[in-house]
Amino acid sequence: MMLSTYFEDLTKAYQAELEDLQSDSEGKDILASRLKDKRSQFALMMPMIEIAPEMVAVTFHRGVSYSNPGAMVLLSTCEPDEFPSWDEVSDAVQFEPWAEKLSAIALQESGGERFMITTVCLEYLHEKSNGNFHGEYAGSAGNAESDDSVEGVERDDDDDQDLETEGAAWLEEQGFDRLG
Repeated sequence: MMLSTYFEDLTKAYQAELEDLQSDSEGKDILASRLKDKRSQFALMMPMIEIAPEMVAVTFHRGVSYSNPGAMVLLSTCEPDEFPSWDEVSDAVQFEPWAEKLSAIALQESGGERFMITTVCLEYLHEKSNGNFHGEYAGSAGNAESDDSVEGVERDDDDDQDLETEGAAWLEEQGFDRLG
């Protein structure tokens, strides 16, 4: 399983956006303050969710947790026209209270569901890659170092569940056909 073209491109852009926000001209780490500023202007950024979702998605950085990581892995293989509805995905994620407020704003917008699915997948991929988006997921020679990864997305050591099977079962429950 490989990332969809959509997520392949956006993971790199998402990483670049976070890196741009990371430090000032003197090299000081100011990511937290820049994210706070972006979050305070979130509603004003809504016109960008369809043309530059990665620039808005970073506002959710460190504000999402996952009850079904396998679903995120499988969703990251989908192109936007294959996305399920947000209602079908929302059970797989939880937000920090501040991020929940932002998601409510986004979901009121046209394209908000697609944006939220994009956002939770980007943040999941970022977390699991430790910020190393190089487009090398399973099947790439550069990522053969760990048996504890699913397509280059590392799992927690204490999580022995097969994320691919779990995610496939979840998507099947949502009405999608199993691949393969």
